[in-house]
Amino acid sequence: MKGDHVEEVQSFGERVALAVDRLGPLCAGIDPSAGLLAAWGLTDDASGLRSFCRICVEAFGGVVPVIKPQVAFFERHGSAGLAELERLLVEARGAGLLVLADAKRGDIDSTAAAYADAWLGQGSSLAADAVTVHPYLGLAALAPLIALAGRNGRGVIVVTRSSNPEGRALQEAVTRSGVSVEEVLLAEIAAWNRSAEIPSGTVGAVIGATLPRSEFPLSQLGGVILAPGLGAQGATMHDVAERFAGCAPGSVIASTSRSLLAAGPNPADLALAAAALAKELAAVLG
Repeated sequence: MKGDHVEEVQSFGERVALAVDRLGPLCAGIDPSAGLLAAWGLTDDASGLRSFCRICVEAFGGVVPVIKPQVAFFERHGSAGLAELERLLVEARGAGLLVLADAKRGDIDSTAAAYADAWLGQGSSLAADAVTVHPYLGLAALAPLIALAGRNGRGVIVVTRSSNPEGRALQEAVTRSGVSVEEVLLAEIAAWNRSAEIPSGTVGAVIGATLPRSEFPLSQLGGVILAPGLGAQGATMHDVAERFAGCAPGSVIASTSRSLLAAGPNPADLALAAAALAKELAAVLG
């Protein structure tokens, strides 16, 4: 039930809306791939990750509201890479950035609870402001993550309408109720955000900006929409404006990684590119 503790916690959706109002609706991807590290003149190891992340924090702090480290690029370096992810979380928090860990976790029962503790628990060194999850063991299986996120003012962002073409056959598949898998998920996310169990805005969705407009009325979702696909994947400012028209102010954050990070490694150049993109997005999303 929604007790005193839950009501005192500012939801992830509220935190994002305030940050977007101040800095614009841009989420900057932190994707230290081997190719990008090389392009920035950095070594493909923990030292290179550290330099890459520090450049990004210096460039994006006070310029964008949210950063999104792709966890796989840290995991590929083992424990040393995860240590750099932990360092990034601390330094980003110090710079006033919200961090959305793009980990795409998802499981059932005690395993889901363990993922919740790792990515959303107050005492965890990996705890981010939000984490991406896969829902295809059933959205109800994510209840431990959603409940802990709600208690701690963090978020769970459900991969629902992804921008990669390989996912569309599964997401558009029609269920026995006669509606698509993605529409069922969006309706369930909206129901979670309306429930008395968590603060509204705890559960969000990944909805690709490259896709046609959703059949589900996104204005009713009640949570943050992470919209990847801007830039290298082909989505334009017009696409973002058209596909998310009517959504609540501050609820949509467009994500870009490769096209923005191409402005590095000079932090000043990267900051200028991010500021210009955030300003343009703010103009089209309102």
